[in-house]
Amino acid sequence: MTDGPVPGSNEARSLLQSLYAEMAPQHLYPLWEVLHALVTPTPTSPAQAHLWRYDAARAHLLRAGDLITAEQAERRVLILENPGMPGSSAVTTSLYAGLQLILPGEVAPCHRHTQCALRFVMEGDGAFTALDGEKAVMRPFDLVLTPNWQWHDHGNTSGRPMIWLDGLDIPTVRHFAASFAERLPDGAMAHTETAPPGDTAARYGRNLRPFAGSTAARRPASLPLFHYPYAEWRESLAAMARAGDPDPHLGHALEFVNPADGGPVMPTIAAHVRLLPKGFVTRPRRATDATVFVVVEGEGRATVGEQDFALVPRDLLVVPAWATLRLEAESELVLFGYSDAAAQQKLGLWREARL
Repeated sequence: MTDGPVPGSNEARSLLQSLYAEMAPQHLYPLWEVLHALVTPTPTSPAQAHLWRYDAARAHLLRAGDLITAEQAERRVLILENPGMPGSSAVTTSLYAGLQLILPGEVAPCHRHTQCALRFVMEGDGAFTALDGEKAVMRPFDLVLTPNWQWHDHGNTSGRPMIWLDGLDIPTVRHFAASFAERLPDGAMAHTETAPPGDTAARYGRNLRPFAGSTAARRPASLPLFHYPYAEWRESLAAMARAGDPDPHLGHALEFVNPADGGPVMPTIAAHVRLLPKGFVTRPRRATDATVFVVVEGEGRATVGEQDFALVPRDLLVVPAWATLRLEAESELVLFGYSDAAAQQKLGLWREARL
């Protein structure tokens, strides 16, 4: 170091600008100019709170069904893109959301990919998602998983359209540049059937599992279950509501778990359901995991920061990371939600504030 201009002086600032210009061609940049934006005192996100009216989205999706087949599209889906992140094909910085349509008689071709996915059924009864050759027959508000790198196809043998919400960790996988995908060889549309529907639930769904290493151990040990029926989770939620008072910030809330370890259903995505009694108003709460909600039953209101949203069945709401959420139930209100809490908890990043 030599004697020079006083730091902070006009001369020093001018020389700094010259230094920056010299460094830039070598891809060197001063941290001190951007540190405040990189290490923020509280979370910041480009994502915005937004509500999608299901009826409007459904009308567009059915029109698309008249114009392109499931085979042509591979997946006939309308992306729910966050208005604060145009061009991202993302609903939050880490998650994707879309509404998928399968018409009667159609098959969405079998494939697998490194992205984790969940399907939450919005309407229809009798279509299926097949996972590694076992069909899960889908009914409204069922949760069906397709964990990463497991073969899956969708088909509709019912007499009416089936629509479900796709939730994936596409932005997370994109962040790590770790995307791989495959189709079945020889142009096959569907995986060979390997087990009857419900086989996995019978083997793994009652706090039981086949002996490790036995020929009966069909599913991956780390992710055995993939179908969580509405009829089962709704009764559990109702029983919880009958048994005690709601949590003041959440209402009655249950998380879907992986029976292998008691943790979230997939490595990067957590899912849960909530029941708010009629007239119940939650206390404000915020958390670092951005969440996509589906209104399953009832009507109410959601206040996200300073924005107010009326909630009716099947509408979809995204709540950005660290946005304050307050819910009000005008009738008994049931919500499904998924978020990136699973990944955040593994990385030691997740935090909440109960206000």
